[in-house]
Amino acid sequence: MGGIAKKRLDKSRVKSQRGTEEPPLAKWTLIALAMGFCLLFLVLPLVNVFAQAFSKGWAVYTQAITHPDSWAAIKLTLLVAAICVPLNVLFGLAAAWAIAKFQFRGKVFLIALIDLPFSVSPVVAGLMFVVLFGLQGFFGHWLSDHDIRIIFAVPGIVLATVFITFPFVARELIPIMETTGTDQEQAALTLGANGLQTFWHVTLPSVKWGLIYGVILCNARAMGEYGAVSVVSGHIIGQTNTMPLHVEQLYQNANTAGAFAVASLLALLALVTLGIKTFLEWKHHREFELAQLAGVSESGDTTLISRSKVE
Repeated sequence: MGGIAKKRLDKSRVKSQRGTEEPPLAKWTLIALAMGFCLLFLVLPLVNVFAQAFSKGWAVYTQAITHPDSWAAIKLTLLVAAICVPLNVLFGLAAAWAIAKFQFRGKVFLIALIDLPFSVSPVVAGLMFVVLFGLQGFFGHWLSDHDIRIIFAVPGIVLATVFITFPFVARELIPIMETTGTDQEQAALTLGANGLQTFWHVTLPSVKWGLIYGVILCNARAMGEYGAVSVVSGHIIGQTNTMPLHVEQLYQNANTAGAFAVASLLALLALVTLGIKTFLEWKHHREFELAQLAGVSESGDTTLISRSKVE
C-alpha cells in the first residue's frame, strides 16, 4: 500500500510540474524579447562607443587618451575609487555585523540611513555637500578661515562618491549575515575566541563572496559616478575632472573622438568588472556544487557504515 501511495504522489507531482511549465512558444518568445531588448539598448550602444572611439584611427585614439587632461582625469578617478572602496568596505562590514548579529535601539533608523542614497538623487546629494561645505555654506566661513578646501577640490569629490556608494557593500552583506545566524560565532566564543578572532576566522570567511560582490559594485559605481561629482567638482580641467566629467567636456567642445576615446576606457573598465563578477559567480557556484557532492558522499559513506554495522 505504501508503494502505491508513493507512486500516486510522484505522478501528481509530475502533473503539477507540467502544469506550471510555460508552453515552448511563450518561453522562446520571452527569451527573444529579452535578448532583443539587451541587443538594442545595451550591446549596440556599447559597440557604438568603441566604433566612434576608433573612427579616426589609432593615432587619434592614443593622443586623446594620453593627453595631460585625460590622464589627470583617469588618475583622479582611480584615486577616488581607491579611497572610497576601502572606506565603504569598513563601514559595510561594521554596519552589516551590527544589524545582522545584534539587537539595539535605532536599528531601523540605521537601515533607513543605509538605503538613503538609493532614494536621493545624486545631484541633490552633491548640492547637500555644497550647502554644508561651500563658501556660503554652514561650515564655509570656518573652512575658509583655516584654508581648508572641500568643495571644488578632491575631498568634496571623495565625500560625494562615498555617500553615493556606501550602501552597496552593506546591502550585499546584511542578508548573508542574517541567513548564517549567530550559532557559529557563539560556538567560537564558547571555545575561548575573542571578538576579533571570531570575526576574522568565523564571520568573514562565511561572507567572503558577498563582500567581493559588494566591492565590485561599489568600485564600478565610484568610477562611473557623474551627478553628485558634477555638482561638487567645479569642472576644473586637469584638477577636479573625473573621467565621466571629462567625457562631457570633450563632447561639449566638439571633440567627439576624444570623448568617445575616454568613454571607451570607462566601458572597458565596466566590461572588466563584469568579467570579474561573472568569474567569481562561476567559482562560487562550483565551490557550492563541490560542497554538495562532498556532503552527499559523506552521507553515502555513513549509510554504508550503518548498514554494515546492522548486517
